[in-house]
Amino acid sequence: METQIMEDKEIKIILQNAKTIAMIGISSEKKKEDPKKIKRKPANVVMKYMQDFGYKVIPINPFAEGEIINGEKVVSSLDKVTEKIDIVDVFRPSKEAPDIAEQAVKIGTKVLWLQYGIHHKNAEEIANKQNIKYVSNRCIKQEYQKIFQKSNPVFPALKN
Repeated sequence: METQIMEDKEIKIILQNAKTIAMIGISSEKKKEDPKKIKRKPANVVMKYMQDFGYKVIPINPFAEGEIINGEKVVSSLDKVTEKIDIVDVFRPSKEAPDIAEQAVKIGTKVLWLQYGIHHKNAEEIANKQNIKYVSNRCIKQEYQKIFQKSNPVFPALKN
């Protein structure tokens, strides 16, 4: 029980100190796909939510480079981002996490955050060796809601 309290305190500090999030795995609009459907994809819901609470979120998707999603231009990879990234937030399969961790090290991020269902021991080791905080199997949106809005989050609340 004590461990969970410490984790929540650390996550609160991470979220208080972060200003810019690179979100890997944002969904782009596919041809003939309903734009409303895009807005409902988990990464896109989380991106919009974090923007609503003052974070700059840079969408990362190599297949959507140059598109505009939630008002931000999509970048193809972390190394193409020109500004300082505080959190690298990952919506990709666990097997991709070590490569993403290596990229996160190269750009000098402070936090590697893997969303629900994502964890990889090697990614954790890479982050820890470089003093990058490692969060896995947790939703950044839900953690924000729980800590700052004192709500018991349900993922996600969708609107048309």
